[in-house]
Amino acid sequence: MRTWGPLTAVCLGTFMLLLDVTIAVVALPDMARSLHASLSDLQWVMDGYALALAALLLGVGAAADVLGRRRVHLVGIAVFATASLLCGAASGPGMLVAARGLQGLGAAAMFATTLPLLGSLYRGRQRSVALGVWGAVSGAAAAVGPVLGGLLTEGPGWRWIFYVNLPVSVVAVWLTVRVVPESHGARERRLDWTGTVTFAAFAAALTYGAVRAGAHGWGAVGTLATFAVALAALAAFVAVERRVRDPLLDPRLFLKPAFSGVMVGALAFNAAAFSLMAYDSIWLQTVLGMSPVRGGLAFVWMSLSAFVVAAVGGRLLHGVPAGITVGGGLLLIGAGQFGMTGLDAGSTASALAPGLILVGVGTGLVTPGIAGAALASVEPQRAGMAGGAVNTFRQLGYALGIAGYGTVVTHRMGETLPRDAAHALAGGAAGALRGAFPEQALRSAFAAGLDTAAVVAGVTATVAGVLVIALVRPSAAARATVSEPVAGPVGEGVAAPRG
Repeated sequence: MRTWGPLTAVCLGTFMLLLDVTIAVVALPDMARSLHASLSDLQWVMDGYALALAALLLGVGAAADVLGRRRVHLVGIAVFATASLLCGAASGPGMLVAARGLQGLGAAAMFATTLPLLGSLYRGRQRSVALGVWGAVSGAAAAVGPVLGGLLTEGPGWRWIFYVNLPVSVVAVWLTVRVVPESHGARERRLDWTGTVTFAAFAAALTYGAVRAGAHGWGAVGTLATFAVALAALAAFVAVERRVRDPLLDPRLFLKPAFSGVMVGALAFNAAAFSLMAYDSIWLQTVLGMSPVRGGLAFVWMSLSAFVVAAVGGRLLHGVPAGITVGGGLLLIGAGQFGMTGLDAGSTASALAPGLILVGVGTGLVTPGIAGAALASVEPQRAGMAGGAVNTFRQLGYALGIAGYGTVVTHRMGETLPRDAAHALAGGAAGALRGAFPEQALRSAFAAGLDTAAVVAGVTATVAGVLVIALVRPSAAARATVSEPVAGPVGEGVAAPRG
C-alpha cells in the first residue's frame, strides 16, 4: 500500500480530469436537445473547462509549492466533485458552462500537483515506474473518453458523464488523506497573482473573440474590441513577468528557438488532433443518425493507434531526437486531417477511419516526447516552468481549436444555408431543420464545413511540424531522449538531463 497507494490516489485524480476533456464530446447533441443549447453554448461547454485549466495551471502550481501540494490537491478534488454535481444538475446552458469553468479550476489544482507529489514520494527506479504508470493512465483517459461518454449518454443519460466523477472523487480524497504525505516547493517563493490574472484575461478574451467571430463575424466591432482586450492583457502579462522576482513564465525563454518551437508544437498539437472531434461527433449523431455509443466508437481507430504507437514507439525510437519525433508526429496529424477531407452528402463514418488512424499515430509520437523536448530546451532549474508551460499551451490550443473550428464550420455552411440555420445545424439541431431544408442540403452543408475545418487543422499541424523540426535542433532535443524522468512542479511526463 505504501508503494502503490500514493500512485493510485494521484492517478485517480489525473484520470478524472483528463477524461473530462474528451468525455463530453459524444454527449454534445444530447446536451443541445435537453438544454436547448446553441452552438456557442456547446463551444463553451468544452472551452469553459479547457480554458480554466489552461489559464490557471501555472498560477495554481506556484501557489501549491507555498501552501502545500497535498492540501491544494485535496481542495482541487473537492472543487472538481462539487462542479461535477452542478454540471449534472444543470437546468440550462448557462449553469452548465459556469459549472464547467469551476470544474476546470478544480482540475488545474489537481493537474498542477500530480507530478510534484509523485516526485516527492518516489526516487530512482520507483520514480520511473510511477511516472510510466501515470503516463499510461493519462493516455488511457483520452482513449476511453469518447467511448465511455457514449455508453453513459446512451444509457443513464448525459448527466452521468459528470455524476460518475462523484464516487471516484470520494475514493481519491480518502486515499490521498490516508497515504499521501504533505510536501512543499520553494516556500519563500512569492505568488505572482498579477501574472495569473493577466494571463487568464488574455486566454479568456482570445477564446471569447474566436467564439464571437463565428456568430457576428471577424470584422464586427465587438469581436475586434475583444481581441484588443486580449492583446492588452498579453502586453500586461509580458510586462509583469519581466519584472517580478518569481515569474510564472519568463518571457525571455521565448528568445530560445527550441523553446518557442516546442510551445508552437504544443499549441498546435491539441488544436489539430482533438478539437475537431466535437464537430465530427455532432455530424455523426445528428446528421448521420448514429447512436452515442456508435458515435463514440468511431474514434476508437484514433485511440487504439495512439496507444499502440506510444507503447511501442518509446523503445523503437529511443535515441531519436525529440524534435524529430514531435515534428514528425505533427506532420502525420496534418496528413490525417487532410485524409478526412473529401466528405460529401453520401459520406459515412468509415470515411474518417484512415485519417483518424494517422492522427492517432501522430499523437502516439508527440505525446511522449513533447514535454521532454520542452525541458531539454531550458536550463535544469527552469524545468518546472517549462513543464507547466507545455501543459498550459496544450490546453489553450484545445480551447482555441474548439472556438476556431466552430467559426470555420459555420462560415462554410453559411455559403449554402442561412446563417441561423448553419449555426443551428452545427449545434446539433438537424431534426428541427429537416422540415425546412432537404436532407441532401443539410448533409452537403455539414460535410463541406467539416472539410474546410479539416484543411485548417491539417495546415495548422503541418506548419507547426515544420517549425518544430527547424527550431528544435537535434543538439537540444537529443537531451530529452537520453534523460531520466523526473517530476517538475507542473510538468507532464517530464525529463531532466543527466549529468
